[in-house]
Amino acid sequence: MGIGFSIPLACLDDLDRKFEDFLVRSLSFGGSDTRIISDSKQQTTINAPGKIPKMPSLDSGDERFQAAVKLQKVYKSFRTRRQVADCAVLVEQRWRKVLDFTELNRISISFFDFEKPETVASRWSRARTRAAKVGKGLSKDERARKLALQHWLEAIDPRHRYGHNLQFYYVKWLHCESKQPFFYWLDIGEGKEINLERCPRSKLHEQCIKYLGPTERKAYEITIEDGKFLYKQTGRLIDTRGGPEAAKWIFVLSTSKTLYVGQKQKGKFQHSSFLAGGATLSAGRLVAEDGILKAVWPHSGHYLPTEENFEEFMLFLKDHNVDLSIVQVRTAA
Repeated sequence: MGIGFSIPLACLDDLDRKFEDFLVRSLSFGGSDTRIISDSKQQTTINAPGKIPKMPSLDSGDERFQAAVKLQKVYKSFRTRRQVADCAVLVEQRWRKVLDFTELNRISISFFDFEKPETVASRWSRARTRAAKVGKGLSKDERARKLALQHWLEAIDPRHRYGHNLQFYYVKWLHCESKQPFFYWLDIGEGKEINLERCPRSKLHEQCIKYLGPTERKAYEITIEDGKFLYKQTGRLIDTRGGPEAAKWIFVLSTSKTLYVGQKQKGKFQHSSFLAGGATLSAGRLVAEDGILKAVWPHSGHYLPTEENFEEFMLFLKDHNVDLSIVQVRTAA
């Protein structure tokens, strides 16, 4: 069975056409309003309304004519490459959503398919898959930190609802002695009508953590040059003074010693977002101005970094020639 994708590029095409019209109208050949459209098969001229059609004053050998043709070909080539790149990103995102939906169906409804019940071996296989997701990266470094226990629920939930909120419903499920699996109970089964005061259903469904895919993650990757922090993809220096006054900037150091930095959004973008719930060497908060690190502290509710994890991060900074003499080290959140 095939899966179709609808790529919403109509707005981009419309913008391209408008830009192309402007580009062509901007070309002037001795005061003529003649527009030249060229492709590999034919050349066409369109005259402005109200004027008698006439042949362009320039022949195909004229330098200005050739320049116009070349300019249009270069622009069309750029537009095609951009659309192909946009399609690739959108297709990857759609596939991730399809896989998440499939996983949700597998861990909930399929459990109660009495016509074709799940075997014990299948259940153990499913459990190993979910555990591997949370422990991704642990094999690279024994000092790595996996997600705190309450946030395991967040990682294995296909919707990645905030682990802090899920734990309230998880405790309720434990005490109700239901024989239904937790996520089935929560979304489809006996617990679907339960609405807890400490975390209403509206809040539970609204606060879903963004888990980055490999392509999305690159936008947050940091490189350190001459002791300064800058985004590897754009070359822009990190400056945490931008944004809301109370904004918090967070970081994680992966087990392959790649640093990621971004602005925290509670209930939407947190430490677990960078590595999609995978293990980290260190995690915390930082302050930077024009790429220069000013303050850092090891605070993460998702990973609960230890002193050893923080020392690992400080060693990483030292190895990359960061001036630690001007860095304020904080211990409180």
